[in-house]
Amino acid sequence: MARVESGTEAATFVPWREFLVASHLGPLALVCLAVWLHAADSLIMATMLPVIIDDIGGGAFIGWSVSLYEIGSIVAGSASALLTMRLGLRKPMACAALLFGGGCLISTFSPNMSLILAGRALQGLGGGGLVAMSFIAVNSLFARRYTARAMATVSMLWGLSAFLGPLVGGIFVEYATWRWGFGFFALQAFVLAGWILLQPSEAKAPGTADAPPNLPLGRLGLLCLAVVLISLGSIETRPAGPAAFAVAGLISLTAFFRLDGRAGNGRLLPANALDPRRASGAALLMILAVSVATTAITAFGPLLLIRIHGISPMEAGYILACSSIGWTIAAVLVSGSPEKLDRLLIACGISIAIASIAGFVYAVPHGPVGLNAAFALMEGSGLGMAWTFILRFTTARTPPGDAKRLSGAVPTVMRLGYALGAAYLGIVGNAAGIGRLGAQAETVNVARWIFASCLPFGLLALAAMAALIRAPAREEGCAVDQAR
Repeated sequence: MARVESGTEAATFVPWREFLVASHLGPLALVCLAVWLHAADSLIMATMLPVIIDDIGGGAFIGWSVSLYEIGSIVAGSASALLTMRLGLRKPMACAALLFGGGCLISTFSPNMSLILAGRALQGLGGGGLVAMSFIAVNSLFARRYTARAMATVSMLWGLSAFLGPLVGGIFVEYATWRWGFGFFALQAFVLAGWILLQPSEAKAPGTADAPPNLPLGRLGLLCLAVVLISLGSIETRPAGPAAFAVAGLISLTAFFRLDGRAGNGRLLPANALDPRRASGAALLMILAVSVATTAITAFGPLLLIRIHGISPMEAGYILACSSIGWTIAAVLVSGSPEKLDRLLIACGISIAIASIAGFVYAVPHGPVGLNAAFALMEGSGLGMAWTFILRFTTARTPPGDAKRLSGAVPTVMRLGYALGAAYLGIVGNAAGIGRLGAQAETVNVARWIFASCLPFGLLALAAMAALIRAPAREEGCAVDQAR
């Protein structure tokens, strides 16, 4: 998979007609298909899951159908950078597509929920690897001046999946069978794998030509344990259970970061991955914090809006869709901006997103419903504005040896933030009484606590953002960072 060189590296204004040329369309379509598989699969699964349970049972394992996918995604995403540095993009990305397709195929023919869960775990491994390697591919296959346009295209596809995913799932449930839904995605994944394998091989990173493709299984196992414990915290219902699992998960996660930071060139993540004194650390800390802070509206928003304001589930779904709409529109509108505006757009985007979280503290308990839709649109717009440039801005301030690690870490840390946010808000919600919702006044109080508890993470995201935009650009041609 060779790099597409076109134009100069200086990231001045880039019109769409310059970006959408024949030499870019093939790599862009490949990346978009990989992202589509990951983004749409979860939404389709949410639509088909009630019918699957009616057909083969296993309602007690609903939470794990989501958790196993997330666990696989985070672990595979963490390993993606190291794999591509050792082996290039082509073989690892094709392998991820095959894992995803194999998981879909297992689910297609599953007679019970146990095999569905096994298939979901494989889909998570494949999907997490695909989306992380797609970010790496954007940074590797396109000249820097085109990365914002490529990221905007990915954002458009992600927003499109928010609408098409449930629709596709509904079509299979209504007119065929949920098994064909999994088969449909298996076919796409196998086509993608073949397409990737037909691409020319690219050169490996300097100094890795003879390096064995060994993965740090111990660290990956520790990360897997951490995410499992955090996920258990998000679905555990006993009073002390969520806190105990969350603390154990955080201890394991801290140990993973410490061990990975000492692994030299065998690191899975950039050096000092959450250290705000480094550009990559500040960016990843910002992404982690803002992901935790924005989990509330997705995880608890529909339930609380339905209970407090009496809207239908479909109306609640449209409010959530406003976030995807805002993200897509903002990403497209700003994606041609020159590199000199990166700092301003990241700062404005993150600030707008955090301001929307403060807005939800009032709007979800008190309404009106339209105000919640406006804040969802505001949240998505801010994130879409910032996300389009985070990779370009941070890569220009990251040692070349960590560029792929950074690209793969961006979506992985985002999903880790969602897992942490779900566990954290589960603890807050249980303490506030979400399991015994009765009168409207009680529900309003729970909503206040859940959304107010997101504000500290919003402030942490703002602090990390401030550190990121102050980071100086690295000198071109600087040596690969060997920091421990």
